[in-house]
Amino acid sequence: QSQHKVRVTSNGSRFKIPLISSMIALPRLLVTLAFLFGTAFSFAPASPLLHDRHAVITRSIPRTRSTAVALSASGFDIDNPFNPFKNPEVEGDPARLLSTRLRGCNLYLVGMMGSGKSAVGKALAGGMGYTFLDTDRILEQAAGVSIPQIFEEDGEVAFRKAETQVLESVGGFERCLGSTGGGLVVREENWKTLRTGVVLYLNVAPTTIMTRIRGTDRPLLQTDNPLETLISLVEMRRERYERADVVVNVKANMDVQMTADACVKALHEFVDGNPPVIARFYR
Repeated sequence: QSQHKVRVTSNGSRFKIPLISSMIALPRLLVTLAFLFGTAFSFAPASPLLHDRHAVITRSIPRTRSTAVALSASGFDIDNPFNPFKNPEVEGDPARLLSTRLRGCNLYLVGMMGSGKSAVGKALAGGMGYTFLDTDRILEQAAGVSIPQIFEEDGEVAFRKAETQVLESVGGFERCLGSTGGGLVVREENWKTLRTGVVLYLNVAPTTIMTRIRGTDRPLLQTDNPLETLISLVEMRRERYERADVVVNVKANMDVQMTADACVKALHEFVDGNPPVIARFYR
C-alpha cells in the first residue's frame, strides 16, 4: 500500500505527496526524482501555499475511516451564482471568481506539443491565483538534462514511467494548475491522477502547431516529414485528449491571453453543468 507525506501549512491546509516506492530502469533520473520528492518538492515555484518552509510540517499518518459528506461534483461551488458570463451585473475578475467556484480543485492542461499549455497555463494560473507546475520542466530539473536528452539516452518508455511519477506527486497539491506533456494522456494509469481534478484540452490544428514549433528539437518530430508525423500523433491520441472535461478549440489568431480567457469561460460553464452529488472522502 502506498504511503504519503502530509504537509500542513500555516492556514491549516493539508495536501498529500505520494512517496516514490519503486525504481524503474532509469537509475540516474529516478534516484534524483526520489530525492527531490522527499525534500518538500524543492523544485516547485515559490507560493504562499507551497513554499513557507517555516510553516510546513511533514509527518506520515495512516488513512482513517471514510465519512460520507454532501459535496457538489468535484467539490465545485455550483450554488455560487457568480458566473460573470451569465450574470453581467457581477463585478470581479472572471478568473478569480472561477478560483472561488472551484474550491481549490486542481486543473490539468492536456494537448499536443506546441499547443500552448505552458504559456496559457501560466496566464490562467496567474489570473486564478493558482500555483503553476509544468511536469516537463519539473522532470528536466530533476534529471538535470533536457527531455530530448532523456529520450536519446534512456528511451521513451522510461521517460513515460518517470513522467507518471512526476504527475502523481503534482497531484498531491491543492490549488495547482498542471501543464502536462503531450503524450502523458496515453498511459492509462495517468488518468487516475488527472481525474482527481478538472482536465482541459487545448485543441490546436497541426498546421498551427507546426508554425509555432518549427526549428525546435521535439524528439518525436525528428522525421523526414514532421507535419505528417504530427498529424498521425494527433489522430492516435485524439480519443484520450477528448476524454477531457473541457475542450477549448484554439484558433490560429488567438494569442495567449485570448486563449486563457476562453479557458476561463469554458470552465465556468463546466462548473454550471455539474449537479451536486454525495461524495465520499477520507478525513
